[in-house]
Amino acid sequence: MSTPWIVLPGLAETPEEFDRVLELLPGRDIRVLDPWRTPVAAPVDELRTATDAGTPVRLAGHSIGGLAVLRWLLTHPGEVEHAVLIDTSLTSETGWPWLYPGTRADRAIRSFLRVVGRSGLPRLIGPTLRRLLVWVGSRTNRDLLSKATARARYGAANSWLLFWDDLARSWTLAAEVAQLLKDPPEHLPPTTFLVATGGSSRFTAKSWLAGQRELAAKLNTVGFEVLDDSAHLVHLDRPDAIAKALS
Repeated sequence: MSTPWIVLPGLAETPEEFDRVLELLPGRDIRVLDPWRTPVAAPVDELRTATDAGTPVRLAGHSIGGLAVLRWLLTHPGEVEHAVLIDTSLTSETGWPWLYPGTRADRAIRSFLRVVGRSGLPRLIGPTLRRLLVWVGSRTNRDLLSKATARARYGAANSWLLFWDDLARSWTLAAEVAQLLKDPPEHLPPTTFLVATGGSSRFTAKSWLAGQRELAAKLNTVGFEVLDDSAHLVHLDRPDAIAKALS
């Protein structure tokens, strides 16, 4: 049996968004984490259980999912055969400590979002916010979610709380990965980078590309592809590039 690919999506993303990638790789064992059930920033053991992954694995992560991939390969390098970082978040994206999980501000925000969820507001505007997310993050503006799925996911009472939880946990995850990179394991698995610089990403392309190259220099990087025809949501704009990296 071939080693499975475990795909870890980014913030506010769904497994259905990667359907085009799966269609381009028929018959391959590719398991996409459902971050609405298991947070992307959850401990490695939880990610492994949620995706029914044994060892070894191959890992692909988009955005904050890239940070989760980095933590996995830095803490369990012997488990990972190959990693693909898809426009990964950077270790510098540590947010504000006063908003970290468990702080007074975090508790206040979570309480507020629970009230918002009970008010029905996510059901009213959640799907619209989803469309805005795709419009900003995708050059092609192709949304793979049906209206029913968008309503079920983004209109759920707890959806905004889930988004906040993922965002806040991604900041501490970035800080953790930054610390791990100060003293990385001697033998790291080969890693491929896909970096988006098109669409809305073009406005920060220079600094973003520099940050990605700096991160790549700290890893066992075997491939670095710049996608100037893709915005951040690479799986919507260039699923073929991801499929090629996973093939």
